[in-house]
Amino acid sequence: MSELKDKIALVTGGGSGIGKAISKRFAAAGAEVHIFDRDEAGSNGVVQEIADLGGRAIHHTGNVTDQKEVLALVDKMCKIDILVNNAGIAHVGNVEKCAEADFERVFQVNVKGAYNLLYAVVPLMKAQGGGVVLNLASIAALVGISDRFAYSMSKGAIHAMTLSVARDYLHDGIRCNSISPARVHTPFVDGFIQANYPGQEAEMFEKLSKSQPIGRMATPDEIAKLALFLCSDDAAFITGNDYPIDGGFIKLNN
Repeated sequence: MSELKDKIALVTGGGSGIGKAISKRFAAAGAEVHIFDRDEAGSNGVVQEIADLGGRAIHHTGNVTDQKEVLALVDKMCKIDILVNNAGIAHVGNVEKCAEADFERVFQVNVKGAYNLLYAVVPLMKAQGGGVVLNLASIAALVGISDRFAYSMSKGAIHAMTLSVARDYLHDGIRCNSISPARVHTPFVDGFIQANYPGQEAEMFEKLSKSQPIGRMATPDEIAKLALFLCSDDAAFITGNDYPIDGGFIKLNN
């Protein structure tokens, strides 16, 4: 695979879950992958997995909410062909159960974090003659999901920022798209079920899986395959779009 040969990709939250799958898939396609994540141990593990497979990856410890850290990283890298805004956190609760601290925490990571990377990387891409941005949104940006008030807010912002960046930089060679997954089986999902439904893990996993009409959750690598296509030159005519990857959740859940 050489879809991304000689490309330099920056993936936030690449130390686990969807970000890990994207990092490994991009490296397998020939990219030099830079993982920006607070989880040093997890990210170094991904870097080692990529190296063992003959790929190239580098971990940078940092927090997407800290603009100074983000700017320093981008300045150090000098060239970025692909940015994947993947880092994010969740919150369970409706507006009555969303305290100010909860709202602010989700906003800082999911919204401000993506903004910080865009603020730092877009000027670099513009100066180098182009690039590709891929933002991880969610079906929660497109349909009402129970008890996901703050999370839905943040992913709605990601969807809107995607359109804005795509429009503003059409003539600078910068493409910007987003992916909106339904439930994806990641360590986060397992941890959420264990914390909230002790003793009912198998039952709740089955229930959450079947909320997708296709009858299961997505795998992280299924999301990564779509990410690879959208960030490759095969998708050169695609910008300003959101791609639900949802097992039929949006159109068939009725």
